[in-house]
Amino acid sequence: MTIKQYAVIGLGRFGTSVARRLHEAGQEVLGIDVNEERVEDAEFFVTHAVVADTTEEKALTSIGITNFDCVIVAIGNDMQSSILTVSLLKELGIKKVIAKALGKRHGQVLDKVGADWIIYPERDMGERVANQLLSPNMLNYIELSKEYSVEEIMIPSKMAGKNLRDLDIRAKYNVSAIAIVRKGTIIISPSPEQIIEEEDLLVMIGHKSDLALFANIE
Repeated sequence: MTIKQYAVIGLGRFGTSVARRLHEAGQEVLGIDVNEERVEDAEFFVTHAVVADTTEEKALTSIGITNFDCVIVAIGNDMQSSILTVSLLKELGIKKVIAKALGKRHGQVLDKVGADWIIYPERDMGERVANQLLSPNMLNYIELSKEYSVEEIMIPSKMAGKNLRDLDIRAKYNVSAIAIVRKGTIIISPSPEQIIEEEDLLVMIGHKSDLALFANIE
């Protein structure tokens, strides 16, 4: 695994979760916040942590922000600081800036100042909960676009013991199985002869409406 350098600006709940997961995965993570107490708490789950006001260009350059492969702007409720920070990061040449948006208008401004990827944590979590309520067999998903996604779906019991060729999922449901999750292991690009076992999870890709139909098969 290639080790990359990440900087997470804003060490609230969202920023802390991102920083912790990246660090657990063996990546180098710099945590940044204006709040000294948050920075002290973050020292246990990041590579380095510093107190800095990222709305000031001098502060960003002094911590060597241009050395990072990706910067995540997870500033809490201060939209002005969030927008200014993203703008400065792009001016300094950061190739990938991911920004947390508090709402649609905030996201639109972040897009205009150059954010490469805008995340709406509350909206996305709300959609995730609703999707799981509507499709109980769908355990996880990644949105690829407004129409397509990758979803982790628990197989219907009637499919157990059959291979992918016989199930002919692509022809019948217009979705494709790109992996199988079995007891903690992952089978990538399973062959047509691969037998599906009970309690397997299928990682499927396709149109959201087709995936929803497949996830609701009893």
